[in-house]
Amino acid sequence: MLDAFLYFILPAVLLICGFPIFLALFIASIAIVLVSGLPAGGLQVYMFGSLDNFPLLAVPFFVLAGEIMAQGGIARRLVAWVVSLIGGIRGSLGVTTVAASELFGAMTHTSVGTVMAVGRMIHPSLRQNGYDEQFSAGLIASSGAIAVVIPPAIAMIIYAMVAQQSAIALFTAGVLPSLLIGIVDATYVVLYARSKGVPLTMPGHWKDLWGSTKEASWSLGIIVVIFGGIYGGVFTPTEAAGVAVVYALFITTVVHREIGLSELWTVLSNAAALIAQIMMIVTAAGVYASLLTTSGIPQHLVANIESLHMPAWGLLAAINVLLLLMGSFLEPPAAILILTPLLLPIVQAVGVSPIHFGIIMAVNLSIGMYFPPFGLNLFASQATLHVPLGTIYRGVLPFVILNFITLLVITYIPEISMVLLKF
Repeated sequence: MLDAFLYFILPAVLLICGFPIFLALFIASIAIVLVSGLPAGGLQVYMFGSLDNFPLLAVPFFVLAGEIMAQGGIARRLVAWVVSLIGGIRGSLGVTTVAASELFGAMTHTSVGTVMAVGRMIHPSLRQNGYDEQFSAGLIASSGAIAVVIPPAIAMIIYAMVAQQSAIALFTAGVLPSLLIGIVDATYVVLYARSKGVPLTMPGHWKDLWGSTKEASWSLGIIVVIFGGIYGGVFTPTEAAGVAVVYALFITTVVHREIGLSELWTVLSNAAALIAQIMMIVTAAGVYASLLTTSGIPQHLVANIESLHMPAWGLLAAINVLLLLMGSFLEPPAAILILTPLLLPIVQAVGVSPIHFGIIMAVNLSIGMYFPPFGLNLFASQATLHVPLGTIYRGVLPFVILNFITLLVITYIPEISMVLLKF
């Protein structure tokens, strides 16, 4: 009973009381060490051990590259390119929001950052072109969550580190699920636009497409560099992150010249703040997960679940519900660090591939980012769009339902995630 309180009830109570996730986990870890009589020096070992991992180096580089792209005009040019590409269909601006979130999420790797950046750029246009406040806010909040799934997502890098799996294999497995989510959302947007009679924003013209493609050519090159380099075997994900920083700096300071020394200092400061937040969460969750693993609780949990003799489909359904709920309270890095040691042995026992399970976790946690009432994207949308939370809650509900159905498809048809690994 005491273990249950220290490991599960205490962190939950602290989170409900408004403590930041890293502080709640640190307090719980200190309480566990003090009550159990473990040497306090072990906390330092766990703290530095959780950060002493080469693949984790990709995180600060990708965050910095994303901040440079957001502030240096790369993201703006890519959004303009998507608008010109999709223009001419009813609902094109809504579909642009989905596509822009996929592109921005692939570059910045932060769900909240995608919501704030895409929301600032597209929300005024959505409102001016016939989309009501509820739908616009729900679309932006839900579309931003794709950053948790679309490669090269930070969540997948952390899962690869914890589960001892290949990050490149996880990136490859995440391509089709992330595209499927985007297609489902875009289809719903088009149907909504037709049912509500949303006017055409602009006709599509080859001249406009050519002009925007020419303007965005250097920006599009960064996608080729990152994905071509990783999947072509030229460099590792960590090296790709470093190359992305250099390439983004070159474009924004030399080609477009939108970032000078003063702007660069702001970019570095913003990136450093976000990197510090992520690393504090990784450190706290790493300490907590290490204590949890050595406590024997995961082993007892696996044994108890195995004794129930649940079929694989029932076990995955229960885990999906658990992950969805946890994802609405915890940020993806923390959720992955805490839950992977608990759940991976259970799903492996019923024959689920660790790579496939990584995608299941990522999709669940992406939905959790806008799952009412505590998903982080909901609060990011409120702060960015200045829309009441109640309106945002109603706006995201259709996307929660649609993407939960998509999650079930991804869960029970593993080929969607695994087929590209065969090539």
